[in-house]
Amino acid sequence: MELRYTRTSLPFAHPFTISNGRTKTHQEALLVALNLGPFTGYGEAPAIAYYDITVDKMIADLTAKHKMAAKFAMTDPERYWHYLHHLFPDNPFLVAALDIAGWDLYGQMKGKPLYELWDTSWSEELPVCDFTIGIDSPEKMVEKMLAKPWPIYKIKLGTPDDIGIIKALREKTAAIFRVDANAGWTTEQAVALIPELAELGVELVEQPLAKDNWEGMKLLYASSSLPLMADESCVGEKDVAKCAGYFHGINIKLTKCSGITPARRMIKEARELGLKVMMGSMNESVIGSAAIAHFLPQLDYVDMDGPLLLTESNAKGITYNNGKVQLTGKPGLGIFF
Repeated sequence: MELRYTRTSLPFAHPFTISNGRTKTHQEALLVALNLGPFTGYGEAPAIAYYDITVDKMIADLTAKHKMAAKFAMTDPERYWHYLHHLFPDNPFLVAALDIAGWDLYGQMKGKPLYELWDTSWSEELPVCDFTIGIDSPEKMVEKMLAKPWPIYKIKLGTPDDIGIIKALREKTAAIFRVDANAGWTTEQAVALIPELAELGVELVEQPLAKDNWEGMKLLYASSSLPLMADESCVGEKDVAKCAGYFHGINIKLTKCSGITPARRMIKEARELGLKVMMGSMNESVIGSAAIAHFLPQLDYVDMDGPLLLTESNAKGITYNNGKVQLTGKPGLGIFF
């Protein structure tokens, strides 16, 4: 295969802020392309400071082993992931980008969209994508919400006035709310906040406590009137079983779990454990979001609004109709330029 890569920096429509004051105005990402004969597969991995992997780090690792990453007979993308997993053991983000590209390439070679390769079918009953409202003043958050009428909003919380924010938003819409605290609450705060959030029509709460606060999560799980979804507490495959009995479901991120291949195994294990499954965004643009979209027939919830939050794109091939996601039906990821 021929392997190419480039970096992008796409601007957010609004500064994107989550708990603990983490704010960014652009999303940095690595794009990769695997070419074999007439086919080219594409992959994307955003850089996330929380996980301490930058685009520079991904490029440095890829440059050091560029020939080895390309030297593979693409007969099976799962085998390619295993090869990459051992080639880049400390860089799951880079592995994810290459794994997505490998699946895109393989789907094109087989002439099928990924969801068909996985024996799933597209329908009108797939999960609806939410739209994220980042932390800001209540007035600004209301303004951002009203500027984007949507059936489901994901509200970032972890402020001194979380209930005030939800009340202000609720006054302006009857839409479904999902709350993401990004590990911003103490156990005591979560115990107090969740009943009030339930009364305000919140559907679920994502990562209420610090990722390693398992004692607090056990207490919260036993008392919560809302489903609790693990995000920072569920990075990769080894974490799925740990979440059973502490969360009601998991949020899988392709980038942090190292790609499509392990995500498929995570879904299978989560189902066996009775856990709900969400797949989430790390602000990927179209390439990375298309990879998420092919999982829709297997999900309970989806958060793949990166292309809606960013003002520029890296490809075409996804449309959002009031939260309903549509793909092109073309082979692989189904994207084009």
